[in-house]
Amino acid sequence: MDRITVKAKRKELGISCMLNTEVGAVLAVIRRPIAEGYLSPQETDHCDSSVQQSLKSLRALIFNPQQDWRTIDPSVYLSPFLEVIQSDEIPASATAVALSSILKILKIEIFDEKTPGAKDSMITIVSGITSCRLEKTDSVSEDAVMMRILQVLVGIMKHPASELLEDQAICTIVNTCFQVVQQSSGRGDLLQRNGRYTMHELIQIIFSRLPDFEVRGDEGGEDSESDTDEIDMSGGYGIRCCIDIFHFLCSLLNVVEVVENSEGTSVHTADEDVQIFALVLINSAIELSGDAIGQHPKLLRMVQDDLFHHLIHYGASSSPLVLSMISSCILNIYHFLRKFTRLQLEGFFSFVLLKVTAYTGFLQLQEVALEGLINFCRQPAFIVEAYVNYDCDPICKNVFEETGKVLCRHTFPTSGPLTSLQIQAFEGLVILIHNIADNMDREEDEGDEEDSNVTKPSPVEIHEYIPFWIEKPKEDFETWVDHIRVRKAQKRKLAIAANHFNRDEKKGLEYLKYNHLVSDPPDPMALASFFRFTPGLDKTMIGDYLGDPDELHLSVLKSFTHTFEFTGMNLDTALRTFLESFRLPGESQKIERMIEAFSERFYEQQSSEIFASKDTVHILCYSLIMLNTDQHNPQVKKKMTEDEFIRNNRAINAGKDLPREYLSELFQSISSNAFALSTHSGPVEMNPNRWIELMNRTKTTQPFSLCQFDRRIGRDMFATIAGPSIAAVSAFFEHSDDDEVLHECVDALISIARVAQYGLEDILDELIASFCKFTTLLNPYTTPEETLFAFSHDMKPRMATLAVFTLANNFGDSIRGGWRNIVDCLLKLRKLQLLPQSAIEFETTDEENLNNVGSETDLNNVSGPDTKSNRRQGSSLMGRFSHFLALDSVEESVALGMSEFEQNLKVIKQCRIGQIFSKSSVLPDVAVLNLGRSLIYAAAGKGQKFSTAIEEEETVKFCWDLITAVALSNVHRFNMFWPSYHEYLLNVANFPLFSPIPFVEKGIPGLFKVCIKILATNLQDNLPEELIFRSITIMWKIDKEIIDTCYDTITEFVSKIITEYSANLHTQIGWKSVLQLLSLCGRHPETKEQAVDALIGLMSTNASHLSQPSYAYCIDCAFSFVALRNSAVEKNLRILDLMTDSVSMLIKWYKTASTETVSNYSVASNTSSSSSAEENSLRGVNFVHHLFLKLSEAFRKTTLARREEIRNRAVTSLEKSFIMGHVDLGFTPSGCIYCIDHVIFPTIDDLHEKLLDYSRRENAEREMRSMEGTLKIAMKMLHNVFLHYLEQIVGSAEFRTFWLGVLRRMDTCMKADLGEYGDNKLQEVVPELLTTMIGTMKEKEILVQKEDDDLWEITYIQIQWIAPALKDELFPDEEM
Repeated sequence: MDRITVKAKRKELGISCMLNTEVGAVLAVIRRPIAEGYLSPQETDHCDSSVQQSLKSLRALIFNPQQDWRTIDPSVYLSPFLEVIQSDEIPASATAVALSSILKILKIEIFDEKTPGAKDSMITIVSGITSCRLEKTDSVSEDAVMMRILQVLVGIMKHPASELLEDQAICTIVNTCFQVVQQSSGRGDLLQRNGRYTMHELIQIIFSRLPDFEVRGDEGGEDSESDTDEIDMSGGYGIRCCIDIFHFLCSLLNVVEVVENSEGTSVHTADEDVQIFALVLINSAIELSGDAIGQHPKLLRMVQDDLFHHLIHYGASSSPLVLSMISSCILNIYHFLRKFTRLQLEGFFSFVLLKVTAYTGFLQLQEVALEGLINFCRQPAFIVEAYVNYDCDPICKNVFEETGKVLCRHTFPTSGPLTSLQIQAFEGLVILIHNIADNMDREEDEGDEEDSNVTKPSPVEIHEYIPFWIEKPKEDFETWVDHIRVRKAQKRKLAIAANHFNRDEKKGLEYLKYNHLVSDPPDPMALASFFRFTPGLDKTMIGDYLGDPDELHLSVLKSFTHTFEFTGMNLDTALRTFLESFRLPGESQKIERMIEAFSERFYEQQSSEIFASKDTVHILCYSLIMLNTDQHNPQVKKKMTEDEFIRNNRAINAGKDLPREYLSELFQSISSNAFALSTHSGPVEMNPNRWIELMNRTKTTQPFSLCQFDRRIGRDMFATIAGPSIAAVSAFFEHSDDDEVLHECVDALISIARVAQYGLEDILDELIASFCKFTTLLNPYTTPEETLFAFSHDMKPRMATLAVFTLANNFGDSIRGGWRNIVDCLLKLRKLQLLPQSAIEFETTDEENLNNVGSETDLNNVSGPDTKSNRRQGSSLMGRFSHFLALDSVEESVALGMSEFEQNLKVIKQCRIGQIFSKSSVLPDVAVLNLGRSLIYAAAGKGQKFSTAIEEEETVKFCWDLITAVALSNVHRFNMFWPSYHEYLLNVANFPLFSPIPFVEKGIPGLFKVCIKILATNLQDNLPEELIFRSITIMWKIDKEIIDTCYDTITEFVSKIITEYSANLHTQIGWKSVLQLLSLCGRHPETKEQAVDALIGLMSTNASHLSQPSYAYCIDCAFSFVALRNSAVEKNLRILDLMTDSVSMLIKWYKTASTETVSNYSVASNTSSSSSAEENSLRGVNFVHHLFLKLSEAFRKTTLARREEIRNRAVTSLEKSFIMGHVDLGFTPSGCIYCIDHVIFPTIDDLHEKLLDYSRRENAEREMRSMEGTLKIAMKMLHNVFLHYLEQIVGSAEFRTFWLGVLRRMDTCMKADLGEYGDNKLQEVVPELLTTMIGTMKEKEILVQKEDDDLWEITYIQIQWIAPALKDELFPDEEM
């Protein structure tokens, strides 16, 4: 405790010593000799009696007794020094010392805000300092005193007790400081700099307290007029001084200086130096106050009105430095107060930044304005907030779109070298593009999987009438983003309607109704708002419409006037605003109606009591219009004077005169500034009446909406600038040679792709087309050698190539028509031999694909890289280009010993071309369709030029390899894309330069690979199999020479299918195609054996896999092999045996169908109706019989083969087939007779005909005897089959005819004339056969004499004709 006491006493003693020293210093300066001062001895004595006495009294109190200075009233030790400062007779040097003493007292804080008398003392200090007297001094001493005063002012504000000062004192301090600044303008630069620095410091101290000012609960509204009552005035300064100081700072922007021009006249211009000084202070005030300004209505209104008006007014016509400061100030306001300054910010962009950047007269000013725009674009939320608040509001300008287009326009290079403005605009455009892309990717990362649908294109349609001029708060909508997009759609439609309206009024209004922009019947306010707020409308047509006497037009006119807010406007200002929105028509009646409507609206909103009625307004408006014509029409020679104008308007105000001053003001306004009566909308100035109108609109406009980024909005906003952005960046890329700039260009274009993937597919296609142009690969006017040279020696083509395939890899799901350009580049690379096989190696080979396939479920669950993760790769793409640029310069490559080919190979490997196709499974359906279309058409030669046939074949094969890779990667959705691929295959045949041979020859293997993949997968759905075989079928049928050119390939794949995947063949077209192709390939000597082996394997090992429909194709194929002349006899005999054995399959199918028929029949019999299942079963039975006939027919045709072994085996096989199917195939008697009649009878007839044919030839005895032997076997077959089926067919009504057919064949064979070759050996066989058959018939009592049956009689007669020698043997006792 003692140490604390000692320390306190030591401090008090130190203060006492300091005060003693300061008093001594002041007294010493006052007593300075005359040579060193300005006082005479008499004057010194006078000072001693007043000022010196006060100082001496203070010295007497300092040490006796020792004081507790914190408890003493500060005025005790401050007053003597203040008296020195305020004295008229004290020299400047003494005043300076006294000021230093007060500054020291303030700095060491002898007293604080809690010291008794602190407030009064602070006020006294302020009063004393601000009333400092310097009567007898020189300029140097005065400057020193002024600098001391500045230091003391800062010391006062930094002192803890400064918060006790009242608002008036604070304003006095600031005013004193500014006076020093003003007075220093003619003095040394040091004093002025110190004065400005002090002013800046004071503003910082004062406004840094603004966020701490307490706001009363009932003062939060913007309409509050009282800011002075917001805090307790007894607590020190507050918002009132801030308001006064801020108002003072704003007024500094209007300080003018008088300058003489070249003509010798004086011109008033803004003092730029003062403006910059004021802007620095205003910026500091806003930066330190932050959003606290928004809590104080009066201060906020000052920012909204006075400050913004000045900034916009001077921004468009100031120097680059002033504009830069203004832009910084606006940016600060945007950060802290944009919620309250929506329309003001729009005005600044429209009338300052965008306007200045469009003006080409002053490059430096353009650069500053452009930098201002870019600074805004750097703000993370600005672009989306600008788009939402302005571009999506039908009443506002398109701030974001215009900003983007301005950047694009200035980025676009000219013929000369790049300028600083172009480089600056390019950097801004890149910032804008990256900002959008990063925000969209960031939202993708933060979004849920469930929200993935928003990434899909979702065109906005207007389905109902929503008043477009009415804006509602964001909180009123559950789906606010959808509402914003609808409003943007309304704005676009309004612009289109304006275009229609300017050409045809009727069409324009109909368009409004059709797009639900105007209700039906029309709402007058809707049409009025259309005329009032839609830019680009023909003002003459608006005037004609509003002046029409029709009832609707009159209602629209009244509503039109209600869109104006004339509150606070003079009559001339209001009339100017009204007449600027349209052009007055020529008819007086129309003018009368329009002025009457205006007068009524203005009278309703007038803020004074000048006008007695609306009629007064009406009359005066006419008078102003006539005055405007009189003053500004060059044809009027004698102009009206002010007195004449006032005299003409006497007694118009209900019989009284209007105030002369008011009329004089109107006259001067009209005389100096004519009414603007333009026909079309165009650039306008921010004049006072337009500013008043803007301020009136702020009362009804929703505040600035603070919003988060949304992909849907991002997609829409980028669509407005996408085309110019791609064109500008592409042109910049083309004209630039700097590596870093090229890198930035590619980064920007990649970012465009990152945005375009979210529903802007046409933009992405356009981007790819631009990149492809820079690859130089698609230039039709260069030779391959020139293209190769450019690619190897220029970085741009290689960068563009890498970019093209990077886009394909990372954004392929959004590419549509761009695939054609990608494929063309790929083919050109291959043509230039820049595409080694290693660059397009797929993830897995075809064999691995086929060997590792799983079930359908496994295939459907195969997922490549997630689409979302693909999109996230966009940001990391820049790294690849950085690496590319770092390592790919020609010099470094040479230093590393890399050849041109190795350099090119390095680039191509980075492209990851193979991954595009092997991982196409992650692409959406439409992308797969477009990719396939491009590849198929390229394979067919569309857009390709081939110098040699070999080049054509290689290109076609390459395309088909890619098509195959895509198909193999997408088997899980084969049904989706292959029907379209099939259509493309059909279309290629119609191409003018289509070459079918290479197209099909290279395509068939790929189609079979896809086919095998489908079969190996064993999908439950048969449609993929059907689709692929349809394509295979049309391919080999395109040209008749196809089979001859690729029979070996077809045989290999068909054999593989039959051998390994016959169990998975489920469709009729599949079996038909496979067996037809097998049959065709079996005709070629090189593949005949392989084809036959495949068929034998199918019919022996895999016969169970055959279905009833496929069985028919199998029999056709088998017959085609057996019928071949040069095929191996053993294998043909094997095929015939297998065909015979296949009857067991027919029996099995028949039994199955019969069982189902019985079952279905029993079910149907229990119901009142027949069943379709029964009909299907009966059809199945009949189809089996049909197949048996087909098999028999094949045997019949084979019996005519030239080789005897084959013929004989065919006959025996036919007999065996009939014997096997006798009972088990369930033939009816008629069916049996039908089969024999259509198969066995023709067999014998054909063999008999062949026999006779050989008998007539010379030197054909061997062939004839061979055919005779076959016919002998066939007759035995007829005999055996007849006896086998006899009991079954005898009851048929057709048996008599059938028996006559048998006898007729016996007769023809018996009497066959072999000519010179000798006896007919059949004569030995036929009697034996007849004997057996007739004996059996007799034995079974089929052939007996009956009265009602002539079968015996006919037989008896026929035997006499056929073999008379048998008559007695066969009919020993019978006679006719």
